Amino acid sequence: MDEVQIIPEEASHITNPGGMAMFSELVTLLGSSTKTLEKQDALINYFSLADDKDKVWVIALFSGRRPRRLVNSSLLPQWCIEIKNIPGWIFSECYGSVGDMAETIALLLPDPTEEKAISSLSFYIEKLASLEKQNEFIKKDFITGCWRTMNKDERFVFNKLLTGNFRIGISQKQMVNALAKTVKLEPSVIAHRISGNWDPMTTLYDELLSEHATSIDYSKPYPFYLAYALEENPETLGDEKDWQAEWKWDGIRGEIIKRNNQLFVWSRGEELVTDKYPEYAMLQQKLPEGIVLDGEIISLTDANVQTNTFTILPFALLQTRIGRKNITSKQLKESPVGFVAYDLLEFEGEDYRNRTLEERRSLLEKIVADANEPVLRLSPVINFNNWDELAALRATSRALNAEGVMLKRKASVYQVGRKVGDWWKWKIDPLTIDAVMIYAQKGSGRRSTLYTDYTFAVKDEERLVPFTKAYSGLTDKEFAQVDSFVKRNSLEKFGPVRTVKPELVFEIAFEGIAASNRHKSGVALRFPRIKRWRKDKKADEINTLDDLKSMLSAYGK
Repeated sequence: MDEVQIIPEEASHITNPGGMAMFSELVTLLGSSTKTLEKQDALINYFSLADDKDKVWVIALFSGRRPRRLVNSSLLPQWCIEIKNIPGWIFSECYGSVGDMAETIALLLPDPTEEKAISSLSFYIEKLASLEKQNEFIKKDFITGCWRTMNKDERFVFNKLLTGNFRIGISQKQMVNALAKTVKLEPSVIAHRISGNWDPMTTLYDELLSEHATSIDYSKPYPFYLAYALEENPETLGDEKDWQAEWKWDGIRGEIIKRNNQLFVWSRGEELVTDKYPEYAMLQQKLPEGIVLDGEIISLTDANVQTNTFTILPFALLQTRIGRKNITSKQLKESPVGFVAYDLLEFEGEDYRNRTLEERRSLLEKIVADANEPVLRLSPVINFNNWDELAALRATSRALNAEGVMLKRKASVYQVGRKVGDWWKWKIDPLTIDAVMIYAQKGSGRRSTLYTDYTFAVKDEERLVPFTKAYSGLTDKEFAQVDSFVKRNSLEKFGPVRTVKPELVFEIAFEGIAASNRHKSGVALRFPRIKRWRKDKKADEINTLDDLKSMLSAYGK
């Protein structure tokens, strides 16, 4: 997330007592530190000292349960301008320099003018929620009153809560490991407890993480097991007979759960998406009670239940369904969705994760066959005799709308999070194209003072056509060098965005390409990132729009 980096570099513990003060100090430290152990110590310290109700909200916020935006973001700058008594253009200039509205307001407002009683984080969040249906004047009175009692760190975090744009630079795994140091539960149990459909407004800390908690949430998913990228030759994994190979599908990781005769569908982002995929409703009658399937939510067609064959459709079709509350009959027809199952996590109410993949797979095959529904397909095992043969099959991935191959040790149990050793993703090499940087914007977190967010263009005869953005792939030293170039070679500015001289050439890598009416170039890239800085190339040597269109014809999805 974007942070105000003003905490001393050597700080490793939270020292400020009090709810919001303690929380803002935690957020600032997590955002400014690059040391994993320092972040871990800060989280442990917080969960050891904080009020239980505040801890519940921190767990919710750090696991992606963002508060709703309760105030129109355009009102906050207006109120700041009134308090500071400055012209609007000064705020705009400051915002253009800082690049983040919450941070700009926090820095512009005067020092606290009123004393405050120590108020908990939960007080502020729940008070804001109670004001949701109140008029603008009541909201303004409360928010500006809070500003007058807060320091810069507290205002920044408070503003992020107001806008609903609250992100934090730690993984859920880091938070789970910190919690495991303060409660008598294993990390895997904690990860399971904090997943699912619980409400921080009504959930007590003891209900969530007590050793003897007994509350039942029939919808609760299991934490996903994630694979590491295989960067070396697969021969380093040993005997190929110990491994199961499957296609790496280009969809949305999900779980289908049937408990208490109810069907639930979860995405990997811990979003309950049951209503978004009405195709799955029939599985409530077809699946046995007490079952959890891990697999891929994906667009597919031509499903044959006898041969377990199907055709994967482009991810772009699935994207037309993402984010929509109501699915039309036209969308159901044009973007059909199925579920490709590749693991069994629970059967007849019993946790199967500690059984071997071979055992889980054997039962999964029977479950899918018994369901006998085209919407539920079994992820096929790729048969191969040696690693060279598998490499040749992997090279055909794009023709199947797959991203490569998954390798899973047959004797492996189903773990929590990303673990090295038993599950690997062996992706195909990315597509690449050389482009020139034409726009730059400041980054976030520890890069909030540097221009690290770039827009790239290709040539179309004599003009440059923007086609993608990217903000990862360079070293810290390279980011600093590009930042220096941007500051010396800016041509125009539009809010936080700078137009720069089109001189720096970069090789852009991406996983896929699709036609798009929303982009000037007519294409959209899948997972674009910077592969390398092409200091050996000049701007007139970059690729063309025709090159992109040729890729669209060859590899388009």
